[in-house]
Amino acid sequence: MNNSDIAQILIRAVEEADSSERLVDAVQELAAAHIEESVPTLIAALGYNNPGAAVAAVDGLIAIGEAAVSPLLELIDDYNYGARAWALRALAGIGDVRALDTLFEAAKTDFSLSVRRAAARGLGTLRWHQLPPEKVESVQTQVLEALLLISQDPEWVVRYAAVTSLETLAMSGDNPQSGNAITATLPDQESRITNQLQQMFDTDVDLGVRTRVKFAQEKIQQQQHQETFAPKRKLQETEVEVPHRGGGRR
Repeated sequence: MNNSDIAQILIRAVEEADSSERLVDAVQELAAAHIEESVPTLIAALGYNNPGAAVAAVDGLIAIGEAAVSPLLELIDDYNYGARAWALRALAGIGDVRALDTLFEAAKTDFSLSVRRAAARGLGTLRWHQLPPEKVESVQTQVLEALLLISQDPEWVVRYAAVTSLETLAMSGDNPQSGNAITATLPDQESRITNQLQQMFDTDVDLGVRTRVKFAQEKIQQQQHQETFAPKRKLQETEVEVPHRGGGRR
């Protein structure tokens, strides 16, 4: 039995599920198969008003990865904001730069806080290595501008997501899948992130947001400390005298 046959059996189980529990089980099995042919059915499951099935579908779409991006962008639901939020969570988990325009628009303008939150998180998970090198700086600048705006959203969950993405944008050099951090590509912009985080720590009305800001500040400061002292340590290591081969007593 090939993958196509397996996919058809699993897809039929989803379509014929006659209870919420059976639907969740069927979507979980379909998602676990990691078969590209299942993508449209997994996307449809995002709109079934069944959180368990939606979570499983998101996990399956993320596992399938880049092959799921175009269908997600094409089939994203403009009318069902719940399905739209789940779709953006899947796109955020994949991190493909083809979703950039969709993430921008959703984060800035969508009426649903769950959609804006998912989009804000997605702006922090982009895989910069997918962009041509000459475009990285301009796109990172756009993402930074968007996150600085989103960090002023009236809903605390959206601001929280923006803080997470600002931290990731500053730290993404630690993630080989993401590529260069903005501190490496646009070092003059680093202060805009740290200044915004400090302003939020000083003024945000929500304790959860302020706590998340503090965590982000500590992570960024830790990286800055490591970057400051790493060259010095490397220099010290090169200065250690290594005995010539054959030296010493025989």
